[in-house]
Amino acid sequence: MAMNFDQARQNMVENQVRPWEVLDGRVLSVLGSIRREDFVAPAHRQLAFADLCLPIGHGEVMMKPIMEGRVLQALELKPEDHVLEIGTGSGFLTACLASLAGHVTSVDLHADFTAAAGQRLQAARIDNVQLVTGEAVNGWQPQGTFDALVVTGAVYRIPDPFLGWLKPGGRLLVIRGESPVQQVILLTHEGNGRYREESLFETDLPYLANAEPPRQFVF
Repeated sequence: MAMNFDQARQNMVENQVRPWEVLDGRVLSVLGSIRREDFVAPAHRQLAFADLCLPIGHGEVMMKPIMEGRVLQALELKPEDHVLEIGTGSGFLTACLASLAGHVTSVDLHADFTAAAGQRLQAARIDNVQLVTGEAVNGWQPQGTFDALVVTGAVYRIPDPFLGWLKPGGRLLVIRGESPVQQVILLTHEGNGRYREESLFETDLPYLANAEPPRQFVF
């Protein structure tokens, strides 16, 4: 029997995402309308709405739907916001960000991720995204600053340049700490180099390239 993807998507929203304290109507609408099944590998299409982190290659994973919902809600995106996403991955969160904000710049280390995400976004008729292949921790630099910045891979410490890419009043959402207990952190730039920090929930995700914990040497 063929899977009813539309029904499965709505079940995901109502039975997974909403009960996890995601109540923002715009976020729920986006998660209920963007075809998540088109952003996963064909072998995982039947699992697109499961409460799982799905592998996407290069040791990376796609966030669980409940986490995507909490991330999008915490950012409180406005239609005019410019967003920087570090870690394009499958492109699904990129699509959600672009549906909530004015423009998204998304950078990923892996050229095949960037290419595949571009095809998926084009198929979804989402055109307010600039995709870039680059290494964001030590190399690539954006032009300008952003209203919101979301980092989809974990970092042991927040790289200093990331803070400089945020406008006053802007929000930075990042997964910080040491596996297996990492914290999803929301930093709000209050101006003059001051940042208000809020811990949202715990998770455990692969590290962003060049943002892993320092190696421990045993003698």
